[in-house]
Amino acid sequence: MFRILKVSLAVLVLALPALGWAQGKIAVVDLQEAILQTDQAQKKLADVRNQDDYKSDKAEFDRLKKEFDELVRKFQKDAAVMSQEQQLAARKKLASKQADLEHVTGKLQQTEQAAGQALLQEMAPKVQEVLRELITKEGIGLLLQRSAVIHADSGYSITAKVTDKLNQMPSK
Repeated sequence: MFRILKVSLAVLVLALPALGWAQGKIAVVDLQEAILQTDQAQKKLADVRNQDDYKSDKAEFDRLKKEFDELVRKFQKDAAVMSQEQQLAARKKLASKQADLEHVTGKLQQTEQAAGQALLQEMAPKVQEVLRELITKEGIGLLLQRSAVIHADSGYSITAKVTDKLNQMPSK
């Protein structure tokens, strides 16, 4: 009886990994990265960055950043010899410049995010087609979004494969 139990247990232990393999492999994908790394996405982002509004916002950002950095440098250099009132005035000026800088940064990010969201929606059908193809071809039994995974070795990621397949598809 004990021998039968040992044999049954051994068979069960040896069979469990095979059951897992029968289910297919596990993979992770970062769909946003896969899409934003495509040639089409890079071209669209370049087009957005070449628009006059974006260029003027970027020039304003660069100017404000330079002014802010100069104010910080000057404040750090002179803070030891400044009076309380001068320090307070300098801090207010820094805070104001930082607020301006954050506003322009927000405008730039909003423009890029809007373009990115439009691109994600536009490419969603292609992405679904590519994912179905890769799942079938590679025998993937479980596909997880990268943001939902705490840790996965790079060998589990199919993000680059998705990007390559999207680049191979004809664009509209």
